[in-house]
Amino acid sequence: MDNHRGSVRTTLKMRLRIEHPIHGELMVTTRDVSEGGVFVLIDQTQGELRIGERVQGQVQGLPVEAPVLTMEVIRVEPMGVGLRFVTS
Repeated sequence: MDNHRGSVRTTLKMRLRIEHPIHGELMVTTRDVSEGGVFVLIDQTQGELRIGERVQGQVQGLPVEAPVLTMEVIRVEPMGVGLRFVTS
């Protein structure tokens, strides 16, 4: 498979709370992160996210409260989903 990503990905495992208007709150684990987004491991029984849907996400377990970011689903795979950070 060709890699069309513009940013270098870094392996990073952390807990992420995702809020979705239909599926509610999901606790997931990141697989990797880049300047433009993050890939999260998600059990599809938690709720099937679809390309184009937007979610709110917040890193958990830090010594200070992390900001809540808006992200858009841009890729769906059997093991998880790719989320792009929405800046506007």
